[in-house]
Amino acid sequence: MSYKSLLVVSFFLVSSVMTEPVFATGSMRCGTHLISAGQNGPYKHEVLKRCGEPTAREGRAWFYKKSSSVTRIVHFDGSGQVYAIE
Repeated sequence: MSYKSLLVVSFFLVSSVMTEPVFATGSMRCGTHLISAGQNGPYKHEVLKRCGEPTAREGRAWFYKKSSSVTRIVHFDGSGQVYAIE
């Protein structure tokens, strides 16, 4: 394998590893918006703006029914920022 080919393969491997967290269970898609949990996660008002009203609310957890078999749960911390998405 040539040096250039090895470089290209390495780039794609590293890229796929780096993008994995974006599509992990810590995120969900609302139309064209991607909501991600974590240190810079959105606040409640931003989730409402992008995803609309949740199907249900229980304490700091909001439930979004995405299809007949998929419900996503958005968890907020005490300040109202998303810290986890199931």
